[in-house]
Amino acid sequence: MSRIGKKPIQIPSGVTVDLKSDHISVKGPKGQLERNIPVNVLVSMEAETINVALVESVRVNTAMQGLYRSLIANMVNGVSTGFSKILEINGVGYRADVKGSVLNLALGYSHPVEYQLPDGITVDVEKQTRLTVSGVDKELVGATAAKIRSFREPEPYKGKGIKYSDERILRKAGKTGK
Repeated sequence: MSRIGKKPIQIPSGVTVDLKSDHISVKGPKGQLERNIPVNVLVSMEAETINVALVESVRVNTAMQGLYRSLIANMVNGVSTGFSKILEINGVGYRADVKGSVLNLALGYSHPVEYQLPDGITVDVEKQTRLTVSGVDKELVGATAAKIRSFREPEPYKGKGIKYSDERILRKAGKTGK
């Protein structure tokens, strides 16, 4: 058995879980998430816990058990507390603004970059240089933050670009630096 997969998932108060044979739906105060479950993973629900088990003990199934336990735990955490990623913009004249569901970025190009935010994702802008990407789906929050970062990745000489708040940029010495 997978070490991660055999841990039970605690269901917090205010979260309801609807479990069918191959489908799980989790609903909470922040929203609702759904996911299909493969046939080689058994998901069972007791009073306040969810357990993930194997159909047969094969290496691929063991990996699937740990994967789906983590995915279901992320669904439960997402609908109860939510997820967020913080991005920082560094550079002269680089700034961000949100209008409705469109993120407008000035990143030193000859044109502004406009990004349509996916459904379920919100972006808060602080001081025009700090973005907080938040939502209930951990995968979608991470993918959206990575897409925003890809518009201008940080460069190694001056550190200009969009980076995660906890990311450390390895700096290089320029031509004159020794």
